[in-house]
Amino acid sequence: MAEKLVHKIKAGRPVHLAHYPTDATGGLDKGTGQQQLAPLLAELHELQQLMWGAQTHALLVVLQGRDASGKDGIINHVFSSVNPQGLQVTAFKAPTATEAAHDFLWRVHAAAPAKGLIGVYNRSHYEQVLVVRVHQLAPPAAIAAAYDQITAYEQLLVQTGTIVVKCYLHLSPDEQRRRLLAREQDLSKAWKLNPDDWAERQHWDDFTAAYEDALSRCSPAHAPWYVIPADHKWAAHLAIAQIVVDALRPHRPGWTDALAALQQERLAALQPIAKK
Repeated sequence: MAEKLVHKIKAGRPVHLAHYPTDATGGLDKGTGQQQLAPLLAELHELQQLMWGAQTHALLVVLQGRDASGKDGIINHVFSSVNPQGLQVTAFKAPTATEAAHDFLWRVHAAAPAKGLIGVYNRSHYEQVLVVRVHQLAPPAAIAAAYDQITAYEQLLVQTGTIVVKCYLHLSPDEQRRRLLAREQDLSKAWKLNPDDWAERQHWDDFTAAYEDALSRCSPAHAPWYVIPADHKWAAHLAIAQIVVDALRPHRPGWTDALAALQQERLAALQPIAKK
């Protein structure tokens, strides 16, 4: 049996990240994986066009992972296939003074994609139960309450037409170290150099425990988590493209029906107009 490239987390199940490989490739080599990626990206482009035209749904993709886990690369290699007008990327860094003066979901909800758009969160509301928890930046009671608040927020999104896809990029400490060192030799990535990336490695086990709790406690059927092996970038790109396309495909008939109705309405409006 071929190794799994994607692991969907079932609601309420305890998660032990040590049980999930970081270097899985789904039994594929890089060349085959890239061949399989191409038609998925073409289909993603088409599905986004239909979603944009129908204006009945939005897609939110949450990308979480440790430093150097490949979030930027996924945005570049997977979501660059869609029309830029239909893509909205939000990178959540340390909150500003204004953001910190509100509840932690305030800035996150403001960035939610409108109907027709694909929104990508590069890090997200889960920082409240990850970095805030690990570094004790909020009272324990506030962090404990955040799990249910996050689930309620995602339920609101789903109930109002947003398709939610959440991907955890599962990276090994050795591969992270290799990538951080490689950045130091790459002029084009000078902007990514950050001493905090190395400092956070000292809290590896604490972050592992925090991720395990988040994955276990916030993976309802309407917005499940997917664990993506991230040691091989090409495999992570393929996995996420497949997950996103699978999430959008069931909506294709509804979108085409909506567009067919719109077409008839617009054609009827055009009939009285002389075309010369």
